[in-house]
Parts: sequence; C-alpha cells; structure tokens
Amino acid sequence: MSQSDDTEKDTSGSVEVKPPRRAARPKRSKRPARKSAAKAKPEAQGDEAKLRPAAAIVPPQSVAGRALTLVVAIMSFLACLTVGAVSIVWDAADAWQNDLVREITIQIRPTEGVDMLREIDKAVALAQEFPGISAVRALSDAETKSLLEPWLGDGLQLDGLPVPRLIQITVSDPELLNLQQLRSQVSQTVTGASVDDHSVWTSRLSAMAGAVVAGGFAIMVLVMGSMVLSVVFATQSAMAGNKDVVSVLHFVGAEDGFIAREFQRHFLMLGLKGGFSGGIAAILTFVTLDMLTRQSAGQAGSDQLSALFGGISVSLPGYLGVFGVIFLVAILTALTSGLAVKAHLAKVD
Repeated sequence: MSQSDDTEKDTSGSVEVKPPRRAARPKRSKRPARKSAAKAKPEAQGDEAKLRPAAAIVPPQSVAGRALTLVVAIMSFLACLTVGAVSIVWDAADAWQNDLVREITIQIRPTEGVDMLREIDKAVALAQEFPGISAVRALSDAETKSLLEPWLGDGLQLDGLPVPRLIQITVSDPELLNLQQLRSQVSQTVTGASVDDHSVWTSRLSAMAGAVVAGGFAIMVLVMGSMVLSVVFATQSAMAGNKDVVSVLHFVGAEDGFIAREFQRHFLMLGLKGGFSGGIAAILTFVTLDMLTRQSAGQAGSDQLSALFGGISVSLPGYLGVFGVIFLVAILTALTSGLAVKAHLAKVD
C-alpha cells in the first residue's frame, strides 16, 4: 500500500488524514510613514521652540515701569532746561566780554580854566597813533545827554553841570595795543583824563559766568542723583515683583551677570524713552521761547532781555548738550539697575 504526503499511518493501522498546509504568508513591510512622522514631529516641535520668543524676566509693561518712565522724562526735561539756560548765559557773557575787550573809554573830567574841546582833540589825536586801534570817536553832547537822561531826567543842560566827556576807542587787535603805555601818555598829556579798559566789568562777567556754570552743574548733579535713586527703588520693586523667577534662575545656576543684563536691557529702554521724551519737550520749550521773544520785540520786557542776553535762543552746543543728557540718562539708568541687581543677588548668596 502506497503512502502519500497527506496521509500518515499510526500503530493501530488506521490512517489519519492531515489538512493541506497553507502557504506561508509574505511578511508585510513596516510602514515607514509612521516612523518618519513620529521622527518629524519632535523636529517640528523643535522648530516651533526656536521660533517662539523667550519670555522676558522683567515684564515690559507695568505700572512701575510707566511711572519710572514719567519720572525719568521729568528729570531729563529739567536737566535739559538747565543745559539750555547755562548755554544762553554763557554765550551772552562771552559776547559781553568780547565787546568790553574791544572797547576802551577815555574819560575827561572838566577842570576850571581848561578848554574841554582842546583836551578832547588832544586825546583823540594821541589815541589814533597807537597800533591796534581802529577807530576813535568823541561822544557828542546829544549822546552824552542820552546816557544821563535815565538817571537825571529830560531837559538836561550840560553847560551848568560838571559832566565828564567820553571818548570811545574801538580796538581791532587787543594783542597789538599797549594799554599801559596808552594810559600813562593820556594821563600825562591830557588834563583830567583817565583810561578805562572795563577790566572791572570783565572780571565781574567772568565771575558771573563761572557762578552760572557751577550752579548749572550742581543742579545737574541733584537731578541725576534723584533719578538714580528713583531707578534703584524701581529696580528693587521689579525684583520684588519677580522674586520667584529671579530666585529660580539664581538657584538653578544662572549667573548674576545674566540676570543683571536682563534688568539692564529693560531699564535701558525705559531710560531711552524717558530721556528722549524729556529732551524733545525741552527743545520745543526753547523754540517756543525764541519765537515768543521775537514776536514781542519792541516791548519793554523783551527789549531788556534782548539787551542782556541778545535773544533767548539756544546755540548749537546747547542742543548738543541736550542730546548728551539724553544718552547720559539712559546709561545711568541701565548701570544703576545692573548694580542694584548684583547687590541684591550678593545678599541672597
């Protein structure tokens, strides 16, 4: 009896029929799409994390920040006004000194028995011989009356009063003029004559200009000191409001310089905003004052101011000083906040 592949005979003689074997199924290939998607998902999340901006330690907008910006703007405005006022007074004093240095006066006092007109002619002829003098002119009776009318009133008669006569000398080059020799020759040649080089007034103007500059510097120091104290208190307030964030960063190993730079960047922007606002307000104030003084020309108060200061207008160095104050305010704000943060973190350690 023949046996096939599908039958098998056991020991009892019975035949067992086995079912046909199924063909082996081909193995399915793994889907790479899911794995690639799974791999692409973290990469996409990484790209999103790169594009997402890092949160600032100090909130950019807060009530304390807006209040500090206003304080810095006010301090900057006052500092810029001080710089402008010092610039106006300094320019006026410099103009006064130049005018006084280039002008000399010969005063001839009336003497009994001496011809005043002859002495005036002698003084004029003598002064014209000196080098460095461009013009010599004797003031007329009308000009002398106009000088004395504010004190003695109208209708003044010079014939009945011992009024000195003045000779105005214009100096072209003060270095060429030998003032001591002119003074000695005038006193020896002209009876009752004396030379006034306005040195007393020049020294007083120099002292006044120096006092104004010193006062302006003192005001600047006070204003900047007040601003620094305001920044210190604002920095402490910001650190108190972000105490948990600063503490976590500090204890996980963040360097003090990193935390200080974050606060410096924040307060630098506040200082720039406040300083720029105060500086622009000061410039607008200067322009407005200049326009008002020009429009009110001819009035008594405006004429007196023009006589003293030559026009309420700030020169180019004054405007450059305003921009210097703006950047000084921003730098002081940033440095003060950084030092305050480092001092606080040093206490924590």
